[in-house]
Amino acid sequence: MRKYLVTGGAGFIGSSLIRELLNDKSNNIVMLDAITYSGRRENFSDLTDNSSFTFIEGNICDDQFCNQLILDTKPDGIINIAAETHVDRSIDSPDVFIQTNILGTQNLLKIALEHWQTLTSSRQEKFRFVQVSTDEVYGSIDTGEVVEGSSFRPNSPYAASKASADLIVRSYNRTYGLPTIVTQGSNTYGPRQFPEKLVPLIILRALSGLSLPIYGDGKNVREWLHVDDHARGIYLALLNGIPGHHYNLGSSNRITNTEMVLLLIEALKPFIEGKNKDQLINSIEYVPDRPGHDLRYSMNSKKSRQELGWRVSRGLNDGLLTTVKWYLQNRDWWKPITNKKYSLTRLGSMKG
Repeated sequence: MRKYLVTGGAGFIGSSLIRELLNDKSNNIVMLDAITYSGRRENFSDLTDNSSFTFIEGNICDDQFCNQLILDTKPDGIINIAAETHVDRSIDSPDVFIQTNILGTQNLLKIALEHWQTLTSSRQEKFRFVQVSTDEVYGSIDTGEVVEGSSFRPNSPYAASKASADLIVRSYNRTYGLPTIVTQGSNTYGPRQFPEKLVPLIILRALSGLSLPIYGDGKNVREWLHVDDHARGIYLALLNGIPGHHYNLGSSNRITNTEMVLLLIEALKPFIEGKNKDQLINSIEYVPDRPGHDLRYSMNSKKSRQELGWRVSRGLNDGLLTTVKWYLQNRDWWKPITNKKYSLTRLGSMKG
């Protein structure tokens, strides 16, 4: 039985990763999460009776707590997916992104190194620290595709905080020998995504009869990856990745934001009474652009396919349709959010 510590497992990608890990019956999972606005107990409530799963509430920035946790659990590997992730929020409040994404990662690395140094040589050889990151660290890509090793050119406080953390992770491998791996994932969609992000925001606003906002002229290009494929890529990086290496996890499904909204309208139209497709299209509203908005993301993921054995299994149209159906069938998941925590309005405009 292998024991893994997963930080941030109550979030969108994290909760999918926990399920991916638990599908392998040889794994025992300890999940650490601070339960913030987007990391929700509802995301893992169906897992609490699983004897191979343990949830512990805590913050990766709390060094004494994390040190004791690792002493108690003695994990065979750590996957750090705990992070503040919404670009718009990073524009309004960058401090928390620096605290969690940079200092929190450094705290985990320090404690992981101390733990790793106490292990037997055979356990040291198998141990991995996997840092889950983003394609946004590469910045806007004018043409072609970025590969692992391309320069980091982040343009938002969020992306800069993740790039900083990734470089610290690299330094722990090169300086101390800690067997680290970094995954760079593209824009991800699927069930349980907090509705500040584009896909759930459009779905829930359409279901609520509201306008469908798109930043700027809608020509920004994103590479869309289903959350289950993303989670599988992270797990394969843990199992098959080479220490010290980065792995791009991209789908090659590259479309503009306007094209994404049109695909969502196509998936939504059978389920919205009183509005046909043309009426939904007329609900599109182009709003002032996000400051520093990257125009285009595009990653080459050949290395992940060759070295990890990773493949994208979910097509975009099918993935969006199943995502729409999930939100339709799980109103009790998102209604409390829209009623209390989040009003489906934009953030990050830098206005008062």
